[in-house]
Amino acid sequence: MALTGRTALLAALGSLPVGIWDPSWTGLLAVNAPLALACACDFALASPVRRLKLTRSGDTSARLGDPADITLTITNPSRRPLRAHLRDAWPPSSWPPGTETEASRHRLTVPSGERRRVTTRLRPTRRGDHHSDRVTIRSFGPLGLFTRQGTHKVPWTVRALPPFTSRKHLPSKLARLRELDGRTSVLTRGQGTEFDSLREYVPGDDTRSIDWRATARHSTVAVRTWRPERDRHILLVLDTGRTSAGRVDDAPRLDASLDAALLLAALASRAGDRVDLLAYDRRVRALVQGRTARDVLPSLVNAMATLEPELVETDARGLTAAALRTAPRRSLIVLMTTLDAAPVEEGLLPVLPQLTQRHTVLVASVADPHIARMTMSRGTADAVYEAAAAARAQSERQHTAEQLRRHGVTVVDATPDQLAPALADAYLALKAAGRL
Repeated sequence: MALTGRTALLAALGSLPVGIWDPSWTGLLAVNAPLALACACDFALASPVRRLKLTRSGDTSARLGDPADITLTITNPSRRPLRAHLRDAWPPSSWPPGTETEASRHRLTVPSGERRRVTTRLRPTRRGDHHSDRVTIRSFGPLGLFTRQGTHKVPWTVRALPPFTSRKHLPSKLARLRELDGRTSVLTRGQGTEFDSLREYVPGDDTRSIDWRATARHSTVAVRTWRPERDRHILLVLDTGRTSAGRVDDAPRLDASLDAALLLAALASRAGDRVDLLAYDRRVRALVQGRTARDVLPSLVNAMATLEPELVETDARGLTAAALRTAPRRSLIVLMTTLDAAPVEEGLLPVLPQLTQRHTVLVASVADPHIARMTMSRGTADAVYEAAAAARAQSERQHTAEQLRRHGVTVVDATPDQLAPALADAYLALKAAGRL
């Protein structure tokens, strides 16, 4: 406990005529006994802090940027009323910059034997778990001259989940999926598709879809309709190594990969496919397997919440071995990694045949839009050099993508805001072609 009213006492005594009081603490009390008595009474009447009982309730998770309300219940078991200032401390990333002071501090009065509630509204700015620190309470006496101060540990954790901003694209992708699934007039046929039903022939239909036996039994020409196969296995592989820490549009590349993976998982689960997740750099950082269509998205969001880029070089052989263990049967492996020349040529390409001979492989990478803007620079010598450097970087990236395509890999290379819909389109194209 801290006696913080001493400054107030000195200020009050400072109004006395010079020479009446001794500058020492003892002298001050001697020459102004009534004020000293008032301060002692004020301190004695301040409600004790350590006897207070504190409990928490409220939200345990929230999407990044959304509010989370945490309620703190303060019970005063003493015979004195509590008049206090309270600070509910959380990590700095629990609020936007500059808002912590207003959001974490409260004033309250709790009569003897009663309880009161205060609510702290968090608005996390980083993914992951945010743990409460301590609750500091400063109890005032009736005159406000002296205070009692103490701290309490009241544990609570709020998990900030990925924001999933790409969910706005889900309705349009589901409409396209319904077309592929045979629920609308657009019907597809390809390697690996399943027979769905018969319908009457209309001009423009593929004549190879005509069912001659059914036609012989009816007065009209009948054609077979097809739908993409269901219950395919999709493994989302997130490279959480050094390259995923690079910032694009003021956010790590990993964040854009997470958002794209969530859109693909939502779309694939609606299509009846099974979705698993593997996050790897030099060891497994997250693994989600065997979830139902209803549970897969919440499970992925929860697992992705605590993922952070690791500043180590990704072990491509270890990643490949982990992917093969997770997907023992033929699957679509979606590898979200970089298209930088060195990591691909030295790490991924030597082990890529192990994946492509058993699985369909799709590589998705986050492109930096600043590079595209640099290619348009003109007007000064520095701007021309920037444009030349950007053009060379784009050329090397395209060359790396071509190397992957020669191994039968589908490549998606897009900026952060376009990666999620582009990856969903690539999945739908593979499904329409019967490659799943």
